[in-house]
Amino acid sequence: MSHANEPGVAHHAEDLRALHRAWVWLVVLGAGITAAGIGAVVYSFFATLTTVLIIGMVLLVGGVAQVINAFLARTWRGFFVAALIGVLYVLVGGIMAEHPLRAAVVLTLMLAVALLVGGAARLLYAATHRYHGRGWTAVSGLISLLLGVSIWQDWPEASLWVIGTFAGIDLAFSGWSWVMLGLAVRAATAPTPAPSERS
Repeated sequence: MSHANEPGVAHHAEDLRALHRAWVWLVVLGAGITAAGIGAVVYSFFATLTTVLIIGMVLLVGGVAQVINAFLARTWRGFFVAALIGVLYVLVGGIMAEHPLRAAVVLTLMLAVALLVGGAARLLYAATHRYHGRGWTAVSGLISLLLGVSIWQDWPEASLWVIGTFAGIDLAFSGWSWVMLGLAVRAATAPTPAPSERS
């Protein structure tokens, strides 16, 4: 029985056709992001500074917008809280933009603590609960724990490369997923040869 006339299938086919027209751009974009990620890993120090500066600028702009919105809605009950959060964002963002190396030291320490706590929590959960796939949870927790320990032992020197390396790895995997999406779309929308052409 054919499902070609079902709304869900029709919308799916239409989405595939729309993506097919852009599959080359998906692959090119993914390859570019992957290359940028690899470059960030190779030049992790500059990637760390750039990442911290970007985060600082985002916080700065977001804080200014928050303060402006708070003053535009002065009669709102949460005015003081919103304005205070906006000012805090501006202060933190300004410090990060002005002192990216010092900010990287603090962020690296926070990352190490997060990895240690998260890894230990996953290991504890996998050890005390029985469920399908708990082995992978334990492996993930162990890797996070080891990463946290290695960063902690090398801190604060690790702050020169950790953030840039992590950002680069994330970019590389993200870009590779776009490449795979473009290739998958191309394969899914490729014309199927007629029976006579196959023989």
